[in-house]
Amino acid sequence: MKHNPTSEFTSYDFAAFMQRIKATEAQPTVDLFGQPLVKGTRKDTAREIVSRAARGERTIVNFVNAHCVNTLHKDAGYRRALAASDRVLPNGSGVSLAARMAGVELGENLNGTDLFPHICEFAEYSGQAIFLLGGDHGVADGAAAWAARTFPRIDIAGTWHGYFDADQENALIERINRSGASILFVGFGVPLQEKWIAKNRHRIDVPVILGVGGLFDYYSGRIPRAPKAVRAIGCEWAWRLAMEPRRLANRYIVGNAVFVAHAALHALECRGALEKASAAIKRALDVAIAAMALVVLAPIFLAVALAIRLEDRGPVFFRQTRIGERGRNFSMIKFRSMYTDAEARRAALLARSERDGTCFKMKNDPRITRVGRFIRRTSIDELPQLINVLTGEMSLVGPRPALPSEVVTYAGRSWRRLGGKPGITCIWQVSGRAEIPFKRQVAMDCAYLRRRGLLTDLSLLLRTVPAVATGRGAY
Repeated sequence: MKHNPTSEFTSYDFAAFMQRIKATEAQPTVDLFGQPLVKGTRKDTAREIVSRAARGERTIVNFVNAHCVNTLHKDAGYRRALAASDRVLPNGSGVSLAARMAGVELGENLNGTDLFPHICEFAEYSGQAIFLLGGDHGVADGAAAWAARTFPRIDIAGTWHGYFDADQENALIERINRSGASILFVGFGVPLQEKWIAKNRHRIDVPVILGVGGLFDYYSGRIPRAPKAVRAIGCEWAWRLAMEPRRLANRYIVGNAVFVAHAALHALECRGALEKASAAIKRALDVAIAAMALVVLAPIFLAVALAIRLEDRGPVFFRQTRIGERGRNFSMIKFRSMYTDAEARRAALLARSERDGTCFKMKNDPRITRVGRFIRRTSIDELPQLINVLTGEMSLVGPRPALPSEVVTYAGRSWRRLGGKPGITCIWQVSGRAEIPFKRQVAMDCAYLRRRGLLTDLSLLLRTVPAVATGRGAY
């Protein structure tokens, strides 16, 4: 492979060059598939990588291509390893396609094969030594020989093949640490290289480590690279498939179809289409289930209403101002379970609250009527909120609606509870209700809002049945 030297190296002042290298700042990133992908040019990216090496800045650099995205969805260990990366680079036409579908603007295709010569060039002129680890026997040596021919002054600190066992690993890492390298290229393939780097990072003294896949195969001459014309139209994958059909058929034929599906779903999510569709389905289910429940439960409504009226002649329903989605006020409806002067007596009982922090709660609240104790224990008092669901002020599932007096005391992430429509039931309602401390309630509500979806809601509705039956935490 040929490489045209960067123009800035034709004549330069070494001290000024090193000053510029060390002052190189990190390039911006854009989010795609939950990964902060670097947005920039190959030249600037190579300069940043070598700059980090020159400063001794410990950095893990990994690449994400279509195959990586597919692996992310099925390999939790790989997800954790990739999350340990300091810089993630977009690799290949598949990622570029996904970015266009999602409306995200990327920079150049920062694949390792095109980036390698630029890194070697900057490393040569800044005196940063490189170590090549991976590939079959002799492959890393061949890639190092290409680098030495192309960049005569580059410092090759060492090479080693990728076929070693656990007993040899300690000696290999010691060899790397003694080599004086400041940039380590690891070519084991995805996801093995990312997992190995994440596992051993704390033991490796080299500042910058890159996971580069099959890069050494190209530069050693073992596998020819696609012609520039093929690469220019984004079809290098087709060339690779033609070169190694048996090994790569599943990855590129099946894998590309799977990746396009992931990219399409991600694009819908980025553009808000999935969220809108999910909200529409959730609203349709809310209306259907609430309407049906009101019809089926009508006899219970009548019986409870009669019992409340007979006990103290007060109103059947209790309306209370609550704070809904995005801080909007609404009037929540419940069966009245307290005496009519309950609010007036609340101030005198605040000091006896059995819950720390924001919410007031007493297990043996003297303001609760006899009928009220029963309908609270069985959660029947919540049933009129089905009317709030029909009017769109509430949902069947969501964070419980807060009182204005509670909201004014919110701090930190407590405000995030207002990021979704309030519900009749929620995650902490089925996990212990009033026995759950307020801070834990906030954490559980925030977790629900991050992961909410149809299956989650159906699961919580099903879990509500045994929670109501046992009455745990209901008072």
